[in-house]
Amino acid sequence: MSLHLSRRALLGSMAALSVAFALPRAARSAPRTNDPAEVDGFIAIGADGRVTIYCGKVDLGQGLRIAIRQMAAEELGIAAESITLIEGDTALTPDQGPTAGSTGVAKGGMQIRQAAATARQALISLAAPRLELAPEELDLLDGAVVSKTGGRSIALGDLIGESGFSLKLDPKAPLRRPAEYRVVGKPLPRPDIPAKVCGTHVYVHDFKLPGMLHGRVIRPPSVGAHLLRVDESSIRAVKSARVIRIKNFLAVVAGREWDAVRAARLLKAEWSESTNLIGHQTVRDWLKIPPFVSEEVLKTRGDASARLSGAPPAVEYYWPVQSHGSLGPSCAVAQVKDGAATIWTASQATHKFRPAFAALLGLPADKVRLIYLDGSGCYGMNGHDDAAADAALLAKVLGKPVRVAWSRDDELGWDPKGPPQLLSIRGAMASSGLLTGWSTEMWVPKATANLVNVPLLAPEAAGIDQPQGLITGLISQNGDPPYAVADLEVKVHWQAESPLRPSNIRAPGKIANVFAVESYFDELCAGQNLDPLVTRLIGLRDFRGIAVLTKAASMMAWAPRPSPNPKGDGTGRGIAYVHYKHSETYVAMAMEVAVERETGRIVVKRVTCAHDCGQVINPDALKMQIEGCILQTLSRTLLEEVTFDSERVTSTDQSTYPILGFGAVPDLTIELLDRPDQPPMGGGEAACTPVPAALANAVFDAVGVRLRTVPFTPERVKEALQAL
Repeated sequence: MSLHLSRRALLGSMAALSVAFALPRAARSAPRTNDPAEVDGFIAIGADGRVTIYCGKVDLGQGLRIAIRQMAAEELGIAAESITLIEGDTALTPDQGPTAGSTGVAKGGMQIRQAAATARQALISLAAPRLELAPEELDLLDGAVVSKTGGRSIALGDLIGESGFSLKLDPKAPLRRPAEYRVVGKPLPRPDIPAKVCGTHVYVHDFKLPGMLHGRVIRPPSVGAHLLRVDESSIRAVKSARVIRIKNFLAVVAGREWDAVRAARLLKAEWSESTNLIGHQTVRDWLKIPPFVSEEVLKTRGDASARLSGAPPAVEYYWPVQSHGSLGPSCAVAQVKDGAATIWTASQATHKFRPAFAALLGLPADKVRLIYLDGSGCYGMNGHDDAAADAALLAKVLGKPVRVAWSRDDELGWDPKGPPQLLSIRGAMASSGLLTGWSTEMWVPKATANLVNVPLLAPEAAGIDQPQGLITGLISQNGDPPYAVADLEVKVHWQAESPLRPSNIRAPGKIANVFAVESYFDELCAGQNLDPLVTRLIGLRDFRGIAVLTKAASMMAWAPRPSPNPKGDGTGRGIAYVHYKHSETYVAMAMEVAVERETGRIVVKRVTCAHDCGQVINPDALKMQIEGCILQTLSRTLLEEVTFDSERVTSTDQSTYPILGFGAVPDLTIELLDRPDQPPMGGGEAACTPVPAALANAVFDAVGVRLRTVPFTPERVKEALQAL
């Protein structure tokens, strides 16, 4: 497929892609540009009046496919289900940045909504002279510009047809008022769910091209090892298989996938020895070893050192290296021919990775097209982009389309990992419950400034230059308490490296920081014999924070008392709160647990969550997101830690890297505090952050032990109980 084609022609050539998007009708109108400053970059209206929305953000399972439709439909006065949505195709959609940081609705959706509001104004202005009415007398409803008092109307297709708007997006175009809403705020069903439930949804793993080969990449037995020799005759038994080697990049390809798997298992290769990893058991101590690349005071108020001079010693909280732990291994398909490349990928950052793939293939960026297809879950950057680089490199060498599917061992062994974090906290609380002083120190890997993407495995192995450095996400946020405190300091010691290749993982850094801050706040409450909910309310100055805290507690029928639970029966409750990034979504979470003293097993029985992310676009989709946040973070808190020795990751299957099973899912109750008069904020990350602290506080309430190291394994619980 040539990238010299116009976007309209490209759209017409998307027959293969259409299986993944299941477009309801053939009629779609191509945008005239993918410039995000232009209305035409986001919206196209066909002669038949059908509307196509072009979205640079992608739906990774968070419900964006219905939410974006609802936001555009509201402004355009049409039904959400009548909209065709194209997402994450670098040739067709505007670059709205990666789908990350809970920005899908808050930024990407609002950009499209503003474009739709601009379009509504323009359509009404076009219709006004033809209807001989003033624009103020008209509205856009049900696919036509109509008089507010009834009478004549003009259909969208008759107004603009295929000609496009040729109009700059007006950031001040008025949005519809909440009182007028007909679509936003409704629990409309997600359009992708029926096919996913019925097993007919096309994931990137299912995508095929004529003449496509299947590839498997053979990773070295230890991180950093070099390929010394390959015995190509060792795969002679697999007649269709072929070995591809580019320096240390080693792969096999075959016409059938099973042949590629067999060849990968049979291939004999000799690698150099490498023992350059520090091992997971030393990470905690390693984080505090200088020199640091830099040290930084993130927040300071008053004189925390003086205030805390007589306070008890600081205590430490540790968050380990974790994997994205996607349910299925990563996969991608690539085709490189006629001086251009097309890559089908589950990347959550297709536009962002386009230059990286262009460099990998030695092509101009405008000759490389990335098309998003659903993958197996992505919570930052897992192996999707590496699998895509593997496929692209093989497709370039072979001149044929290549599909690369990773194995479970590949995914858990080689995906970029969430970095470790160590926090030391010291504080003081008056008997009234007010904080008097607070100090947080954190030791974390430092992200490389202006690094566009995580360095990829394929170019690294093949000796192809690429920018080097670390991507971790904004991992130092929410390191200070959200409660009033006169004397405060938050300081970070930045490590230059990370034990394993890092990437941002869901709610990067904030989960560990809130775990430490909200756990330690409870420690201070217990020291003063105070109820942790009432004490939080004493120190909170934000009425939206107070609202979510009181709501979550009321859902749990919270009765004030200090911890631990005087019943002493092994049951307990905990609560935690976050104002995400101190500027976005408000979440409070209460949790009930039972702790088995003999086994150390923690059973999470019930979770209540109050969530305020401003205006709610789709309550059902948002609740699904929050449920996912809670369950994934329970899994990370209870079970997940990447283990590795001096050579390699050793937790490469689901017995060594377990995740939460269905049998451990607690009763979940979620209340949304909808604020239609406020801008929508993100729902994909914030509810993750109070989970570990609510759990740790509940465990303390149940059995009187304070867990400060994740994961909360039965062994750690028993060890803590024995130390009582």
